[in-house]
Amino acid sequence: MKISNWGNYPVIDAEMVTPSSYDQVKQIALRSPSLIARGLGRCYGDSSLNEKIISTTRLNHIVSFDEKNGILCCEAGVSLEEILDVFVPRGWFLPVTPGTKFVTIGGAVASDVHGKNHHQAGSFCNYVHSLRLMLSDGKIIFCSKEENRDIFEATCGGMGLTGIILEATFQLIKIETAYIRQKIEKAKNLEQIFQLFEASNNSTYTVAWIDCLQKGNHLGRSVMIRGEHALAKEIPAVKNPLILPEKMKFNIPFNFPNISLSAFSVKIFNEIWNLKYGFVPSIIDYNTFFYPLDSILHWNRLYGKNGLAQYQCLFSKESSYEAIKELLEIISKSGEGSPLGVLKLFGKQNGILSFPQEGYTLALDFPVRNSVFQLFQKLDEVVMKYNGRIYLTKDSRMSTEVFKHGYRNDLPSFQIVKRRIDKENKFQSLQSRRLEI
Repeated sequence: MKISNWGNYPVIDAEMVTPSSYDQVKQIALRSPSLIARGLGRCYGDSSLNEKIISTTRLNHIVSFDEKNGILCCEAGVSLEEILDVFVPRGWFLPVTPGTKFVTIGGAVASDVHGKNHHQAGSFCNYVHSLRLMLSDGKIIFCSKEENRDIFEATCGGMGLTGIILEATFQLIKIETAYIRQKIEKAKNLEQIFQLFEASNNSTYTVAWIDCLQKGNHLGRSVMIRGEHALAKEIPAVKNPLILPEKMKFNIPFNFPNISLSAFSVKIFNEIWNLKYGFVPSIIDYNTFFYPLDSILHWNRLYGKNGLAQYQCLFSKESSYEAIKELLEIISKSGEGSPLGVLKLFGKQNGILSFPQEGYTLALDFPVRNSVFQLFQKLDEVVMKYNGRIYLTKDSRMSTEVFKHGYRNDLPSFQIVKRRIDKENKFQSLQSRRLEI
């Protein structure tokens, strides 16, 4: 069958099996010389693609929940959406969430996903107590920060290359409402948005939308969005503040023409987006705050039948301003506009290959075309120059050189664990072969 991930690039011929029991997973793993686990396919590129794929979507049961302490144990195929639907009405929320809830717990661990609160809370695996992992010989092991710690740390952010994640036990956080109190502030340029981030360390959630087509004094024009979980007393008119009303979802039924995301159309989009934030209410539901694009089903089709590629990079706090300034100057000059430019501030790193480190990350989406890949090569040079790194979960074309430079302090430690527990290199992806992980 033809299969791809969220970016619709690359598309490969693959065999995908969907087991419903751990014994079935074991039999498939033992018979397969090479395979990779895959959840809902929301990584952008080729990190969960292989000629043989195990889908975890039928391993989707909640095992246990400690109501007093908010500790949840579930199988790897449970999605963030399912967790939110069950536990938000009971007053619990995810400690860390990416920009989509259509992600499985196994994928969240394998990517060690981050959110708008990384500067304070770190990434998802900060809240994972333990994992059950199936190794290449079919053996199931328990690993945590106390037991098999090296395997635990290699699996958190390890892109599924250590084994098949079967279960995770992790912490939820207590909330009073399903709403977020947000504050919007506009920045005229890159310097101002950096100042706003540095002044927002006490805010739980911070993120900036950035207009990557601006130039000169307006280079880096942005909108800063801060958020806090709203208290019940702040929304007295809402009868049950933990229950959200149903919202209509829109569907993109087909791939748009490849020419639809031109620099001109992106410029119009950016102007509308910038104008919109003058009229945003101060208290909004969590779906609108965390998952604005989830209300548009198959929004990836807007980028055309060739697919989309995201470029998400990270720089240390010391070099971030100059590095991101250079990136934006190159992008603005190229005319290859991204309608979804996002800037975030990160705190300290977690797992061995986990992407976030203390500094700033910039994420940009582009339609797949030759001129975009040529642009990416220029951006790679800036990443190398400032000792930055690129997010594996969003990558579909990074070179081995760029990867090994960005992860030079982490890759050797990961490979020691990988070679010890997967001597035959059974767990691999197109990405891991491309990058020689």
